[in-house]
Amino acid sequence: MNSQSLAFNIAEKLALVNAIDSVIVADEFIHKAELAVINQLMQRIDFDSNFITQARNITDEQRLLIIKEMSEDKKKELAQILNEVANSDGFFHEKEMELILRICTAMGICKEVA
Repeated sequence: MNSQSLAFNIAEKLALVNAIDSVIVADEFIHKAELAVINQLMQRIDFDSNFITQARNITDEQRLLIIKEMSEDKKKELAQILNEVANSDGFFHEKEMELILRICTAMGICKEVA
């Protein structure tokens, strides 16, 4: 993944962070490696822990509406980031996979992820 991330606007960041958070909690266990990845992403995408709290307040519907409007490049980056997060603990949990697939299907980029 390139070190220079695309510039996500505030709404996109909320949706992105909400999706990341959802993947982290999908298997009902937060791994240290997942926390390490979220810390790296905070710097890469430019958000802080307060932003995570805000992102948790948007609904799945709101998240989907926002991500559907993103550019193809941003959608692909989101899919890549979600895969990074899911794989960070060395185990791709079925619930994480299902969630990522639902998000990518909603974005219309399932082929790139499968």
